[in-house]
Amino acid sequence: MKRLRSHTTGVDSGDVTLFSDYEDGGAMWTGRGQRERRRHIRFSEPYLEPPTVQLSPSLWDLDAATIMRADITAESVTKSGFDMVFRTWGDTRVARMRISWIAIGQLSDESDWDIA
Repeated sequence: MKRLRSHTTGVDSGDVTLFSDYEDGGAMWTGRGQRERRRHIRFSEPYLEPPTVQLSPSLWDLDAATIMRADITAESVTKSGFDMVFRTWGDTRVARMRISWIAIGQLSDESDWDIA
């Protein structure tokens, strides 16, 4: 568990269409096997240290004739952003994917001292 000073807790969030491959015959819709999409997300302001990031699908548009296989994760979380990553495999066909995210962490405060 992270302990945060309440007056410096920052919450940032967003909702991102990661891809829409059915429109142009992209690999998530027409491909097979291991596939991955990623997008770098920048926070609206930097945190004091890397925050906790939670992702959840806000739109799944999948082919009902195939098995749904998906992995959604936040990678390379830093003070200023993270990589949103979606992976699928096998014969799964994904037309569109939109992902909501929320980051919670400590922000700097003007009373913080920076001794360098």
